[in-house]
Amino acid sequence: MSSLEIKNLHVSTGDKEIVKGVTLTINTGEIHAIMGPNGTGKSTMAKAIAGHPDYTITQGDVLIDGKSILEKESDERAREGIFLAFQYPSEIPGVSIANFLRAALQARMAEGEEIDASAYYKRLYQKMDLLKIDRKFTSRSVNEGFSGGEKKRSEILQMAMLEPKFALMDETDSGLDIDALKIVSEGVNSLRGPNLGVLLITHYQRLLSYIVPDHVHVMIDGRIVKTGDKSLALELESRGYDWVKNELQPA
Repeated sequence: MSSLEIKNLHVSTGDKEIVKGVTLTINTGEIHAIMGPNGTGKSTMAKAIAGHPDYTITQGDVLIDGKSILEKESDERAREGIFLAFQYPSEIPGVSIANFLRAALQARMAEGEEIDASAYYKRLYQKMDLLKIDRKFTSRSVNEGFSGGEKKRSEILQMAMLEPKFALMDETDSGLDIDALKIVSEGVNSLRGPNLGVLLITHYQRLLSYIVPDHVHVMIDGRIVKTGDKSLALELESRGYDWVKNELQPA
């Protein structure tokens, strides 16, 4: 079992502090959901953990299996086992999904090693069959002209091929209709297991009806203020976030 430890994490962009002291441990085999209003720091935290250059960690630490990753660049963090699924994935015209994934896997190999083409495509097609993705999909340019659901499905395929220890999924349900949401959820659930820990960032309980979390955390104003099981997500759906904010007010 591997662990991702977030210790008293403070994150700023420019001169504004967004994340204000988050402590959280995610083990492989677990799915954690972070819920909260817009602008509360959920996405900022995920991007900072992955090494996004627009965000500065000013205090605290992030460790994988007890070793800090903060001195590592984003590509090195990916090699350590971090995968970030973006809310709005970028288009890469002219680069096919098959070549993109092959390049990503090649980048993880030692210098001088080369991917065996036949083994690569065998594995790629196995993953696509698992995720119920048409094999013609791999010839398309990365995210170019994709629907919201296709973009998210492409990221699930990337996750399946890269086999990270920890997947940070930033509002995976954003812009998805109910059918696309079900497809993406089935993909995540098919990868769920003892070797993968997942952090799901979402505003809404509906995603958690399909990907049932082990733990639910509420983030308000850059801090995790409440933690519970999947029933907490249902309570947030019915009552909103104001009752949590009210609990934080001094009597």
